[in-house]
Amino acid sequence: MDDSDLFAAAHRQPTTRRPLLGLTILVIEDSRYACEAMRLLCLRSGARIRRADCLKSARRHLQVYRPSVLIVDLGLPDGSGVDLIEEAVSASPRVSVVLGTSGDDTGQDAALAAGADGFLAKPVTSLAAFQQAILSRLPADRQPIGAVDLPDEVIHPDLLAFQDDMAHVADVLNVAQEDKMLNYVAQFLGGVARSVGDHSLAEAATGLTQALSAGRPVATEAARIAGLVQDRLSQKLAI
Repeated sequence: MDDSDLFAAAHRQPTTRRPLLGLTILVIEDSRYACEAMRLLCLRSGARIRRADCLKSARRHLQVYRPSVLIVDLGLPDGSGVDLIEEAVSASPRVSVVLGTSGDDTGQDAALAAGADGFLAKPVTSLAAFQQAILSRLPADRQPIGAVDLPDEVIHPDLLAFQDDMAHVADVLNVAQEDKMLNYVAQFLGGVARSVGDHSLAEAATGLTQALSAGRPVATEAARIAGLVQDRLSQKLAI
């Protein structure tokens, strides 16, 4: 279902326990771990989720249907989510709610400057915060009837999704080592590491970002990250 499916929407009215019932949320996110978190949040809230892992896929989705809510990760393998936010907020008809998300401390300013209605800082694990970010920006006719008691619940994605993210990074590092791809790896790993509380991996990602920004040789930092990724792949779920 999408926002153009008014008949279906009329039969899926939000409730106080499932306040996002009737909404379709398109999540553009390349991290399997972060996407699994979004899936659980949508499931608990009553929303239907559609997913895209890059700008190209997201644009293809948006040519076919209009979701109720768009949640865009800013760091994607084929470009910046900021560009997609700018396109979404200028489109007609406009998606009702457009939110940016990132593990980068500067992500909120970039998303809001692009026209996003709000921002979700990673890790996104609080059900109440997730629901409030959407409900507070929905039109009045899409709000649930009656007071909503936002649940104080934290979701915990399956760590198998974290393993998928590590395998993805290993594949990227095996294929390319140019600065553009290393910038992507640093951004991607930083967000995933913060989401799972992996401080060593987060520090390594920050070190790579700093070296790239300063124009220093990055072989040492890239090798450190490759080693840490392989360690986590070999550990399976023992993180």
